[in-house]
Amino acid sequence: MSSELLVNVTPQETRVAVIENGMLQELYLEREATRGILGNIYVGRVARVMSGMQAAFIDVGIERTGFLHVKDLMVARDADVLPPISEVLHQGEKIIVQVVKEPVGTKGARLSGQISLAARNLVYLPDQVVAGVSQRVEDQVEKERLRAILEKLTLENVIGGGAIARTVAEGASEAELAMELEFLSKVWRKSLDMKASSKPPLCIYEDLPLCLRVLRDFVGDEVERIRIDSSEAFASATKFSDDMVPELSEKLELYAGERPLFDMYSVEDEIERALHRKVPLKSGGYLIIDPTEAMTTIDVNTGAYLGKNNLDDTLYKTNLEAASAIARQLRLRNIGGIVIVDFIDMVNEEHKRQVMRALERSLARDRVKTYITDMSPLGLVEVTRKRTRDSLSHAMSEDCPVCSGRGRVKSAQTVCYQIFREIVRDFKQYQANKYMILASRDVIEYLLDEEASALADIQDFIERPLRLQVDTDYQREQYEIVLS
Repeated sequence: MSSELLVNVTPQETRVAVIENGMLQELYLEREATRGILGNIYVGRVARVMSGMQAAFIDVGIERTGFLHVKDLMVARDADVLPPISEVLHQGEKIIVQVVKEPVGTKGARLSGQISLAARNLVYLPDQVVAGVSQRVEDQVEKERLRAILEKLTLENVIGGGAIARTVAEGASEAELAMELEFLSKVWRKSLDMKASSKPPLCIYEDLPLCLRVLRDFVGDEVERIRIDSSEAFASATKFSDDMVPELSEKLELYAGERPLFDMYSVEDEIERALHRKVPLKSGGYLIIDPTEAMTTIDVNTGAYLGKNNLDDTLYKTNLEAASAIARQLRLRNIGGIVIVDFIDMVNEEHKRQVMRALERSLARDRVKTYITDMSPLGLVEVTRKRTRDSLSHAMSEDCPVCSGRGRVKSAQTVCYQIFREIVRDFKQYQANKYMILASRDVIEYLLDEEASALADIQDFIERPLRLQVDTDYQREQYEIVLS
């Protein structure tokens, strides 16, 4: 499927939109103040060894310590039985680790001791003896050619290690692969020198900025055009492509139009919609997407869609449309982990198979690894999607200060009854002469209107004057009872 990349660059952030058939499919976001650390290599120090978890927490100099499981250590990768973590790592020890998953929520970064360095055509694995080829290379002759080249190059590489040819390496010459392997070997040698001379924690390798990373990782034959709206970023991308991927040069285009680049493709509107929990479908149905700590749930509803023939046909067509929309939303919102999809119940087994096939086909275009289970008798489908970075919601929003992330606030009536109970408690504990209620406007209005008689009863009970005052800075659930 043909696509194009839109790169929007400002001093504060870089955004990359992946457009397929005129629609936004993926969004990548990198902010200068909180630049991602995925792929970065650190000299860290073992902060704590957790024998019961077969893992250790590593201090790499970021806010939270990273998590390293024994299976992700180089010494354990070929063992049939994993050794105890206490025999492999010791508290205070210096270690080189790489970030394989960004910190998400309250969890620290996931780390690995198995280092990998990526270039355009290959991935260099300095601590592994392997010459592999991406599974997405389907031509067996080409696959064997690439494997033979890598076997030869890794044997000649004096620093050792292995390499895996990426999908875009199809057709790459031996000279191109040799140049990239030599470059990555130099990066690794420099990293080892820094480990020997540095005091942890220290970042010794930082991945490319997003603007260049997309040229290395996401551009293949299916990408027709890359439009960049910053002359400085365009110059940097041009130099990078000339040095590393010259075939991309003719696809690069500097956008200098007066109208913002993202507005041209309605990307801003799509981003705004991607932050809402309700996703309308063209037929009139809709999805409800609710993320939780443990999983994300997606509920499919027919909504205003009534169909034309019968109920089974209506449910089938809604689920079929939903399957495609769900795959797009997973990519666009970058939802990872466990996803439970609640399709509308269908009786026809063939309809169920068609919906599952539609979901599988749509997810096949996803760059991130996904796994789908069969549909349960209740119409539930479990999808797992590898989580490597924050979701769009986490990256662009935060918990509401009013509801603390619950998504709902107490009613004015509930707050009024809380105030009544607190007045009675204060009356029994303290000898106050006057009471003043400070609250939001809607709570005060509710007290004076719907709860006027109850307020009068409270005042008669305590036999003290009650004064009400609006505080415009208070949210609905905030209030204060002042005694004097």
